[in-house]
Amino acid sequence: MQPQLDPLSVAFVVAALGIATYSGMDVAMKGLALQVGAYNAMLWRSLITIVLAGSLYCWRKPVWPLRSVLRLHVWRGFIVSIMAFLFFWGLKYLPVAEAVGLSFVAPLIALYLSAVILHEQINRRALVASGIGLIGAGVVIGGRLSGDYNFQMGQGILAILCSAVLYAYNLILQRQQALVAAPTEIGFFQNLTVILFFGALAPVLAVVPPLAIAPQLFTASILGLFSMLMMSWAYARAPASTLLPVEYTAFAWAALLGWFFFSEAITHTTLMGTALIVAGCLVAAWQTEETADAAKNPAL
Repeated sequence: MQPQLDPLSVAFVVAALGIATYSGMDVAMKGLALQVGAYNAMLWRSLITIVLAGSLYCWRKPVWPLRSVLRLHVWRGFIVSIMAFLFFWGLKYLPVAEAVGLSFVAPLIALYLSAVILHEQINRRALVASGIGLIGAGVVIGGRLSGDYNFQMGQGILAILCSAVLYAYNLILQRQQALVAAPTEIGFFQNLTVILFFGALAPVLAVVPPLAIAPQLFTASILGLFSMLMMSWAYARAPASTLLPVEYTAFAWAALLGWFFFSEAITHTTLMGTALIVAGCLVAAWQTEETADAAKNPAL
């Protein structure tokens, strides 16, 4: 008799692979944003992705989603559009590891959003976690502000932090979506919303990219789509509190890929600040594990 795999462990591994591919997409998008700008990088990547996502969705001969589910798809797609643009625009001015480190405040922000949206109570441990995370973010920002700081880097920091707020909300929406729709459906409708959003601005902002960057666009599209499919699959099979720690593996991938592709050095302040942010998030994760039954509630 073969031993059965723990479903939660499988979901955690799949989510970890999703974070790894998403980190690779971040690096590909940084290169594209530096060449054609954040808007055009998002637009042309989304055009390729919608073809891939649409093919997967139609291949399964799906049933049209309920109106309530469709509204959820469109709303998350709108949030993701703004979130991703802010992140990739800020990424032009910051090393990948620093940008990802700053974005780690998102799980902490999600605590407060869950209190407002889901009416969950915030206890003392959650407050301590938030304090540690905010101090960590301050260390990362302070290290960047001292020395070779310039105005564009300041704009990049602000854009990343605004993106982190939207990403926190996106985590809640991701859990809600995963409970009512298949990964291929989520991938199709989310990318359809993104392309409609960015396409509306195309007459003013779109520029035809050079053919030489086509491989980068296809790479970013494939990595982003597979990451979305894997994360949707995992979040449908495990509560958010169980998968939260996997988000922190993004820093290791960001540091490694940023060093390899962009020769980005990792500063001591970035490591210390990110360690504090991760510590704060882990404290929050342990707290939510104490209320695992609430995390499994379909209302999430």
